[in-house]
Amino acid sequence: MGELVRLEVSDGVGTIRLDRPKLNAIDSQVTEELAVCTEEAASREDVGAVVLWGGRVVFAAGADVREMAELGPAEAEPIICRLHEALDAVEALPKVTIAAINGCALGGGLELAMCADLRYAASDAKLGQPEIKLGIIPGAGGTQRLPRLIGPSRAKDLIYTGRQVRPEEALGMGLVDRVFPPGEVYGKAVEDAKAFAKGPLRALRAAKVAIDRGTGSDLPAGLALERELFVALFDTEDQKTGMRSLLEEGPGRAKFEGR
Repeated sequence: MGELVRLEVSDGVGTIRLDRPKLNAIDSQVTEELAVCTEEAASREDVGAVVLWGGRVVFAAGADVREMAELGPAEAEPIICRLHEALDAVEALPKVTIAAINGCALGGGLELAMCADLRYAASDAKLGQPEIKLGIIPGAGGTQRLPRLIGPSRAKDLIYTGRQVRPEEALGMGLVDRVFPPGEVYGKAVEDAKAFAKGPLRALRAAKVAIDRGTGSDLPAGLALERELFVALFDTEDQKTGMRSLLEEGPGRAKFEGR
């Protein structure tokens, strides 16, 4: 169990919990423990879906500036490379992931949240990439994931200005998927994660791979990948269960085993 990041598992849901007071600033220790928890969540059979959460006060306020302020290029490179590796692992988790955002998700915090499949935000949350105000640019995926999520023009607006957006605007641009009162964000994320954890896990995994890898390639390659994944699912118990249930009981009644 990590000191600053831990994996908590209950009812098929693994919560990767950032817990570095006061602002969950991401330093080298947080990066390492995040990588460890992500690897564990990926390998555990009792984890069917994952929630990323920083607690009820703040998701993550960004990188630890104290750790980086006086670094030169040679010292900064291994730190940002390791953070890239950790966030790439979060994005590649073979399970549905939901970021539950209380407080703020800024800089590296937003870059972490963007690695999740879905983002649920508190109605009083703040989101943004303020790195430009420090004389740098987002370095843990922000210049790449943000435009893929909300489009290049909107991403340039947020990155060039460093401004923070409220959940209503974030929802409108597709930066977050749902908005809830602050006290409900984590509970709603866990509730939906439980539903995913009880679903056809191999099909959900295939859908994630098809979307994530397919959108990174040209259309013919993406379609070929989709066909390959679709056909492979006909060798799963959940495919037989789902189709038989539809024929015998009607839609939405299948009880999947994740096999």
